[in-house]
Amino acid sequence: MKMLEGIKCQNCGKIISEDEVFATEGKTLCEDCYIDVGHRIRVCDPWGERSKKIFRASHGLEGTDGLTDLQKEIYEYIQEKGKATRAQLMENFQLPAPELENQFAILRHCQLLKGKKEGDTVYLVLW
Repeated sequence: MKMLEGIKCQNCGKIISEDEVFATEGKTLCEDCYIDVGHRIRVCDPWGERSKKIFRASHGLEGTDGLTDLQKEIYEYIQEKGKATRAQLMENFQLPAPELENQFAILRHCQLLKGKKEGDTVYLVLW
């Protein structure tokens, strides 16, 4: 029986050499997962929301003005459907969970989308 050499990333399960290990928040991660963790935008961030609101107002941005094409597509998808779960959006736009969370955070900071709980399910809906 062959033994695995290296350390297992606690996020994705990839086997990595000891010199490629990143440790953060008590977890051992590969470089890709470490970058994902470090680049998350907090969804519920009053200062982020306030800053984005001031920035958009000072630049004359309204609605979907100033958003990336992906952000506009996500907004329009929810506008058309009325609501969507994170899983539906990840499948429809082929996005990994951390990337969807970043996109949602930006759209929430712009006060375009928010979360709404119905029963045990959280939907993303228009602001």
